[in-house]
Amino acid sequence: MLTNEAGEVTSHLQGMFTRTIRLLEAGMEPIYVFDGHPPDLKKKVLVKRYSKRANATEDLHQAIETGNKDDIEKFSKRMVKVTKQHNEDCKRLLRLMGVPVIEAPSEAEAQCAALCKSGKVYAVASEDMDSLTFGAPRFLRHLMGPGSRKVPVLEFEVGKVLEELNLTMDQFIDLCILSGCDYCESIRGIGGQTALKLIRQQGSIEHILQNINKERYPIPDDWPYEEARYLFKEPLVCTNIEQFEMKRSAPDDEGLITFLVTENGFNSDRVTKAIEKIKAAKNKSSQGQLESFSKSVANISIPIKTKATKSMLQFPKSMFNSKIFSPQDSICSRPKGFSSMAPLYLHFKHSMVFSRGVCYGI
Repeated sequence: MLTNEAGEVTSHLQGMFTRTIRLLEAGMEPIYVFDGHPPDLKKKVLVKRYSKRANATEDLHQAIETGNKDDIEKFSKRMVKVTKQHNEDCKRLLRLMGVPVIEAPSEAEAQCAALCKSGKVYAVASEDMDSLTFGAPRFLRHLMGPGSRKVPVLEFEVGKVLEELNLTMDQFIDLCILSGCDYCESIRGIGGQTALKLIRQQGSIEHILQNINKERYPIPDDWPYEEARYLFKEPLVCTNIEQFEMKRSAPDDEGLITFLVTENGFNSDRVTKAIEKIKAAKNKSSQGQLESFSKSVANISIPIKTKATKSMLQFPKSMFNSKIFSPQDSICSRPKGFSSMAPLYLHFKHSMVFSRGVCYGI
């Protein structure tokens, strides 16, 4: 974790600053969307996450003793807490850079999906598959993955996903709820494969519950699947999108130097050079192309791994056709303290000129 002289963490600022400039230089127009108040149903999930974080210290010590690198990384991430101050720092930084910031009334993923549906942004880029469940027409994953890992950037179109699965959007939402989501626990014994089979056979959760073997698949008490479904179909979002300021402005040179150099100990020369990059990117007459940001790779069919939508975990390779792009080595890494960030939402023409902006939910 990077810190300033006062011992305050600055990793989030370094990561946000670097990768946002990277987006700008690629010809994209970023718009960052921050989470508002979580739905009541999600609060139980958040309590569990806090509990996992509390237990992670002991687990991390054990992983270090055994030298298990995967467990060390996993439990280290669980110990990271993104605070309200971190978010406020990032908002201030982005505004000083001249990059639009939107504060969602509730879930950032839902607000960004609404922006994408309205045509204000072209695609949603995120690590959270809930973006598809909220109905984002186009979804990118691994766009901001560490370049050192050379993880391909994946692009999905919800229409093609539904076509490949042979499901309606309502059935897809039920599939995601059955497989496990942020709003209610899953049914023990039902994973992605079984959930898909049941949805195809029965058509909806209601019919599944009427016909399922409850001894084999015990239904949780007071299972709020209807409320979860409603949150995905009718999320709390701002529908008056015209009120949002979505155009980039000129960077505040003095403000950036004061905030990054004076207050947070960044190198003055590096910040000055970075500001020049921001200005140069804004003055470009032609937009960058997707190939300038990620190297194109042949289209193939792949299974989707997911955090919130666990139903994708074990799907056969033939279920999804996705376009894949290999990120260049120079793509910046996600700041260590932000592995659980909500999505980066993008605005660009696929394989063509980036003529619209990028929207990042946090």
